[in-house]
Order: sequence, then C-alpha cells, then structure tokens
Amino acid sequence: MSGLPQLPFERADALDVSPGFADLRAKCPVTKVLTETGDEAWLVTGYDEVREVFADERFGRSHPAPESAPRLSRNALIGGPNGDHATERSVHGRMRRLLAPAFSARRMQSLSGRVQTLVDGLLDDLADQGPPADLHERLSVPLPIQVICELLGVPFEDRDRFRAIAEDMTDLTDLARSAAARDAMGEYTYAIVQAKREHPGEDVYSDLATADLPESEIARIAGGLLFAGHETTVNQIDYGVLLLLRHHDQREALIRDPSRAADAVEEIMRFAVPSEHGLVRYAHEDAEIAGVRIRAGELIMLSTPAANRDERVFADPDRFDISRDLAIPHVGFGYAMRYCLGASLARVELRAVFGSLFQRFPGLRLAVPYEDLRPRADRLTGGFRELPVSW
Repeated sequence: MSGLPQLPFERADALDVSPGFADLRAKCPVTKVLTETGDEAWLVTGYDEVREVFADERFGRSHPAPESAPRLSRNALIGGPNGDHATERSVHGRMRRLLAPAFSARRMQSLSGRVQTLVDGLLDDLADQGPPADLHERLSVPLPIQVICELLGVPFEDRDRFRAIAEDMTDLTDLARSAAARDAMGEYTYAIVQAKREHPGEDVYSDLATADLPESEIARIAGGLLFAGHETTVNQIDYGVLLLLRHHDQREALIRDPSRAADAVEEIMRFAVPSEHGLVRYAHEDAEIAGVRIRAGELIMLSTPAANRDERVFADPDRFDISRDLAIPHVGFGYAMRYCLGASLARVELRAVFGSLFQRFPGLRLAVPYEDLRPRADRLTGGFRELPVSW
C-alpha cells in the first residue's frame, strides 16, 4: 500500500465540498494522491496554485503516451489525456481565436433579451402546469439546450438524441461506453458542420465549417461545444436553486432586490459543487508549483471547487453569501488561457434564471425532503436526477 490519500473523498452532503480537500490544503496545496483508477496524481487545492497551473504553458491536456498515461477516472472525455501532444498548443490557440468572437461578452449580452424571453416562457409553463413540478426537467434542462441549439445551429428537435449521447459521455465507470458516446457526439455534430459548408447560417457551427483545423479536431470541438454548452449550466441552475432554498436569508435578499442576480450567480459559481471530479493536466516538462517538483508526464488534478473555498483567499469560504466582495474572482470558469469560452453565455442564462425565478415563485420550496434527492455520483458532471418543487 502506498499510504497516499485515495480519491474520491467521502462526501456527506452534495451541497458541500468533501473536507478531505481542505485537510490536504492545510498541509500543502499540492499533494500526491491516488486517483480512482489507482494512478498517482498531484492534487492541487490552493487558489493561487490552481491559477498558476491554468496559466502555465508547461501543463496541458495531452500526453506523449496516452495509452499508458496515468488517469483520473475511467471517463473518456476528461478522465485522461485529450488531444495530440505535438499540436495541442497550436490547435488550442487557433480554436480560441476562431471561437472567441462568437462567445464574446458583447455578443452574449446581445442574446440576453432572447434568453429572458425563453426563461419567461418556461416559467409561464411552470405556472400553468401548477405544483408539484420537476424543476430539473421543466427549467434547468430545456433552457440551456434551447440556447445552445440556437447559438451553435443545432436542430432543437434533436434534443432527445444528443441528450442521450451526453448522458453516456458522463459515465465514470465504463471507459468504452463514454468513449463511444464521445465519438458519436463528434460524428453527429460534425455532420451538422459539414452541412453548414453548403448552407451556412449565423451560428458557431457555420464558423467552424470554415476553420483551418484538422477535420478530427473540428469534430472534437463541435461535440465538446454542444456537450459543455448545456450540461454544466443545467447543474448550476439546480445547485443555485438548492443553495438559495437552503439559505433563506440570501433568497429573501434576492427577492427584495432582483438586481443582485449577477452577484448571486458569481457566488453560486464559487460555492456550488455539482461534481468533485477535477480537471486533468499533464506536465509537458519538469516544473515546480508551490515548492513541489512535478516531473514531465505526471498527472495533475486541479480541484477548482477546493480552490474556491481556499481560506487564504476567501473570508469565511464555507459561507454562502450573495453580497460577498467580488474583487477576487472565483475559478469556476478557469483562468488565463484556459478561461472558459462559454463563461459569458452561462452568466447570461444564470442571471436571467435567478433574476426571475424567485420573483415569480417567492414561495418556491422542495416538494420532497432534501435527503430524498438523488445525486448523480456516478456521472462526470454530477448534479441531481430531478428537482421536485412546489409553491
């Protein structure tokens, strides 16, 4: 036995971070652990250290020997190496230059009216149906799907098809299953991109259709955009609702002043932990972080949830507070060259939801005991299977 701490850590409450992360950070913010697959990895739990790795080009998502590389999990999407080691940096740079204009804060803000219309329509339907209702299926899922379909140029009527593929992509236990789903998503979305070459539109896939990138990379990027463009936002809506239901004072403050929705969203992004899976990086050359020597080829797990609870940076980090000083940004969207392209889009969607939901339904409450909710612990993105509410 190695004696190293073994992931995943015990987690008593799906709304809290496993205490194991803080325990290790107190000893050292860069600590060697065993992953779920039994491989060794460097776990990074400190805020400054996570940002340092994000910004350092010596760390990437690819590995020179992907078949034998250490893994974080058995998930094909982000459980191990991703991309070509020889071209990762150049492909990443070209991809960001291509997509950055489409996902710019200004362009996303121009979508805010359309997003608000979608939110209002979903809340109208919720009111018409009456309680109880599954907020997960009536709001959290359909809103991001509708928005990302319109932005990318994906047929909304295909939603059941790609949602089923996305579900298989999140499998943490069967590498072959998640790999097959990842490939299926790439094939499905690449066919749409190919069609855009003949019939372009005002959408992101039409931009991808003209990209100077290898066809395999275009398929990978197209599939990744559709997956990430809705899956993560679904969980942030669910978790934001639960956090505001648990913290009555914060919910009441938001009801009194819905203009605080933007602040609430940032605190939700800092505090919510749908998944503790972590982000994979590999050292492309020897490097040192927080005085720890990391050798080329070694695996690094970035825990952004742990970094967002770093007591060295955030005062009383385990307190959910929508009035928190935002001078220090969370790392829920990454940092530097690894900052999420979809951050502005997610913010537009989340602000529309949390600026409206509790205004329309100030008496919103869980329709079942919190303990009866079913966390998706076996899925990459975590979250809950349903969110029954009443009002």
